[in-house]
Amino acid sequence: MRKRAILITGANGEIGHGLISSLHQKHEQNIIALDLQPMDSKITGYIKEGIVGNILDKNLLEQINGEYAISEIYHLAALLSTRAEFSPQVAHEVNVGGTINLLELAVKQSRSQGQAVKYFFPSSIAVYGFTSLNEKILNPILKEDEHCDPQTMYGCNKLYCEKLGIYYSHHYQRLAAEFTPGLVDFRSIRFPGLISASTIPTGGTSDYAPEMIHAAVQGKPYACFVRPDTIIPFMTMPDAIKSILNLMNADKQKLSRLVYNITAFHPTAEEFFDKILNYFSNAEVSYVINKKRQAIVDSWPAEVDDSIARADWGWKPEYDFQSAFETYLIPKIKLHYGQ
Repeated sequence: MRKRAILITGANGEIGHGLISSLHQKHEQNIIALDLQPMDSKITGYIKEGIVGNILDKNLLEQINGEYAISEIYHLAALLSTRAEFSPQVAHEVNVGGTINLLELAVKQSRSQGQAVKYFFPSSIAVYGFTSLNEKILNPILKEDEHCDPQTMYGCNKLYCEKLGIYYSHHYQRLAAEFTPGLVDFRSIRFPGLISASTIPTGGTSDYAPEMIHAAVQGKPYACFVRPDTIIPFMTMPDAIKSILNLMNADKQKLSRLVYNITAFHPTAEEFFDKILNYFSNAEVSYVINKKRQAIVDSWPAEVDDSIARADWGWKPEYDFQSAFETYLIPKIKLHYGQ
């Protein structure tokens, strides 16, 4: 008899860490963690099994399918935005091919168990795309179905995977003699830029904000690669974890769509710096614009409309711009650097 379990791919990332910790506290089911690297010691005590492997390895996924009865899949593994621009074909193989592999696993699990398998997919504001800064200014707040014209490979991958999730949920093999919709209970959130107090920024396209904060805490000058007036939505990492759990626990009958916007605050780069100066008066920021990265950020919306998420499943961020700094970022980042 197969053991009941929750599967989390990309488990070593910070979202994976936060989810595993929270799910361990709330569920009696086994947690199976999959990642390219051996599991971080911080999460090994919370998981039933840590599997080192690739989401493109169909034989490995078949082994998991044979051993476990999976009720929920959190598919976090991906090639992120900056790397995806340098290696678009690899990004497509990982981000799209891996997502399909996990959707197929969900279908097999659903058929063998006789019930839908929940599947969470983290999407991004990178699915949106403006062709000019003026177009962005004229459309300051976007709903889910507006301007979905991504300008990056990562954004293309995310938008296509959203569509795949909808297909697998509603239309999978619709010409089959025994067409059975609803095998996969797909749920997705389009995340804004995420700011963490625990993870060192790695040069992502939206990392100018966290890079600025981490530099200030260390007393280092920071050369910001976007203009002072650059604006996109952001939220804290704890709110990202909270939103995933809230959506996955929501009553399916109350969900009016499968993909949701969420957001918390949307300051300019200069407003980020001004806020930092309240805590580190000697912080130094210069603006050395990287035109290519600036163009990508300018293609993303200044703000998104998350009213549907608020209405459908009660989304509400814990941290606004002020409390994000005061009660989360500054205390936690200082602690991270031993201050």
